[in-house]
Amino acid sequence: MSAQNPSVPDNLALPAPLVVIAAQVIGAALLWGLLTAESTLVILLLLAVMAAAFAAMQIRPQIEENIVAAFRRSRRLALMVGLVLVLIWPFFLIKNTYGMHLVIVALLYSVLALALNFQLGSANIPNFATGATYGIGAYTSALLAINYGFSLWATLPAAAIVATAFGFLLGIPSMRTKDSYLALVTIAFGIVIHQMLNNLSWTGGPNGLVGIPAPSLFGHSFMSPINVFGYRLPAQANFYYLSVVLLGLAILSAKRLHESRIGLAWNAIRADELAAKSQGINVAWYKILAFAVDAFLAAFAGTVYAFYVSYISPDNFTFLVSVTIMTMVIVGGMDNTFGVIVGAFLLTLLPEKLRIFSDYRLLFVSVVVILFLILRPRGLFPQRQRSYGGH
Repeated sequence: MSAQNPSVPDNLALPAPLVVIAAQVIGAALLWGLLTAESTLVILLLLAVMAAAFAAMQIRPQIEENIVAAFRRSRRLALMVGLVLVLIWPFFLIKNTYGMHLVIVALLYSVLALALNFQLGSANIPNFATGATYGIGAYTSALLAINYGFSLWATLPAAAIVATAFGFLLGIPSMRTKDSYLALVTIAFGIVIHQMLNNLSWTGGPNGLVGIPAPSLFGHSFMSPINVFGYRLPAQANFYYLSVVLLGLAILSAKRLHESRIGLAWNAIRADELAAKSQGINVAWYKILAFAVDAFLAAFAGTVYAFYVSYISPDNFTFLVSVTIMTMVIVGGMDNTFGVIVGAFLLTLLPEKLRIFSDYRLLFVSVVVILFLILRPRGLFPQRQRSYGGH
């Protein structure tokens, strides 16, 4: 880690504001194309365009540096354009409810990937139990809503507290293990939680929980459409905006944590655990804290998911979910917030858009992921040099 600012090119080929707007609009256009494309040829063409862009950045690093420098110089503009695109996005999917569903799931998976990134990316802790804490949050909120009439807003903190407690329970014994043995402990924890959800009667067993009530806010039910300027957005838009807010809070949390002493301690542990100990860092405590933060954010995502689909079962929170989330972090770029989000969207959309390959779609998804990792071995958006001083 270095306290020096990364070098910024003095002259950009294009004005920074133009680069920022163009990059965001092109990114949004590619996402919209993947969501709405029905033709396999079009989907493969869009993936080829993305691959070509990443290959160009790999061959000519200056391209990526110029884009990063433009965003650094025009942060406020980038934030404003991003907010506008996020707010108007549902208007482009008014008649595409399936596309809207994929976006909501991708947003929630982005939160899960950011939660895992604190462990895998920041502290190099392999955790295959994110799917389990995701399920704990979902089941806690669903049981409170169905049995005791709790609202979504009341179940959010309750689910977070319960999941965080499980995060501590997982983190404390995990400190006696390292590397592959630690990964095995988290795998075992995930399997135990899945079996409990599948066999306990009060969790609904394999049948799951049905009839999770729809939330409401200021008298507006989330099952009702949103009418804006003569446009009638589907009811899904309520959960879209809720998921956006949740992801925004996760991004803010990631930024604050990564730039804090906690983030520095995690990075020090990742670099050299023994050296971190010699510097007075309580390695065990910071590792346990990483488990708790992961569980806390995963519970929020689980709660929103439970109220969104109104039905959950153990099959929604299997070991495969944890593996998928870990893959999102690795493909997107470990310890890079933006990269993790891109990885989450990409690996949420690909399996669905390649369904035409039927039983072979997972094979094609794997091939695409491998090709992207060949083009960008450190992830689509690798970790960047830490900078200070607002530059």
